Amino acid sequence: MKTIFVHLANGFEEMEAIVPIDVWRRAGFQVFIVSVTGKKTVAGSHNISVVADLLFDEADYEMADMLFLPGGMPGASNLDAHKCLHEKIHEANMKGKQLAAICAAPLVFGHLNLLKGKKATCFPGYEKELFGATITGNSVEFDGNIITARGAGVAFEFAMRVVDKFKGSDFAMQLSAKMQVSPMVIP
Repeated sequence: MKTIFVHLANGFEEMEAIVPIDVWRRAGFQVFIVSVTGKKTVAGSHNISVVADLLFDEADYEMADMLFLPGGMPGASNLDAHKCLHEKIHEANMKGKQLAAICAAPLVFGHLNLLKGKKATCFPGYEKELFGATITGNSVEFDGNIITARGAGVAFEFAMRVVDKFKGSDFAMQLSAKMQVSPMVIP
């Protein structure tokens, strides 16, 4: 079973966090919502609060197969300001674990110099923060162990593409049909 840590900071984009959490739990992944705020309740950018499963200091990063950063502002900037999270991202990257970010949050990977020579995408206007990346503008981009996505409007596609990566196209298509998500092409 894949274990995914979803990191929330105040000002996160709710759709970019909740849609993937829901889809991945339906897919049978073990998903932990990790607050980097020091409090379990985290306020989204549209005043929707979410109660995290774990505080950052409680999370056992050895068990995580993927670290995910939702975007939104100032959520992405707040994630970027969390130096201990930077350390966990670097450690995960060194171990070849999956790193994923959507919307403005790929800027965290850019600032950590993890995107050099990689294809990436993000919310328009944040491209300059993805240092060294080849910006594709695609809705979702996979390059090695890094997954990036454009924004809230592609949250379902992003989540399902991660399901496809970990569980295969047949499973992803079946889950998509059960959820009544429009038919999608999974490369």
